[in-house]
Amino acid sequence: MELKEIMASLEKMGSPQTKKTFMKHGAPEPYFGVKVGDMKTIVKHVKKNHELALALYDTGNSDAMYLAGLISDPSKMSKSDLQRWAENATWYMISEFAVAWTASESPFAIEMAMKWIKSKEEKIACAGWTTYSSFVAITDDAAIDKKQISELLDSIEKNIHTAQNRVRHCMNGFIISVGGYIPTLTKRAIQVAKNIGEVSVDMGGTACKVPDAAEYIDKMLARGVAGKKKKTAKC
Repeated sequence: MELKEIMASLEKMGSPQTKKTFMKHGAPEPYFGVKVGDMKTIVKHVKKNHELALALYDTGNSDAMYLAGLISDPSKMSKSDLQRWAENATWYMISEFAVAWTASESPFAIEMAMKWIKSKEEKIACAGWTTYSSFVAITDDAAIDKKQISELLDSIEKNIHTAQNRVRHCMNGFIISVGGYIPTLTKRAIQVAKNIGEVSVDMGGTACKVPDAAEYIDKMLARGVAGKKKKTAKC
């Protein structure tokens, strides 16, 4: 499938109801409102395609940008590609999912995550935290810098309540990822979550809520899934 054909397919898959839902969550035009499940029918045909992913992302269409994250080949992404994606992300579904998934599976995962986390631009900082969260979820513990993770937990404990809105949400997600996927840091992550208490995030009038990190990790432990790594960050 080529770019024109995929864009036409996405347009046909779009629905007014899904578009309305995405709008409530902050999606800017242009986009068609395609359900992720429907989009994955295209992924089955295209699979990984680096050049097509770049072309889709560059359309600026939200549905195409999300699809780009699903078909991207992280091993072929350069640092400049990743930086451009982070800077051009149009809303959180792109910066915190498409960009983060791709970056987390790339050779530059931690380098980009740490760079972005320090950014004063909200969407880029969010991409940094979610990239690291995804990296933790898919990477063997032996390849994870536990000292760096601990330092980031300390930073979150100190700064989360004064961080930017979506950054607070992503920091909370990082605590969950650390606690749920790194057994040696589970207790530390739960304690940080309890010390922080309730995390307030403006969800734009939607029904979405910020999960209690400590409770979320406890549920992972109860289900016996804590410490079990995912095969891919993409979903």
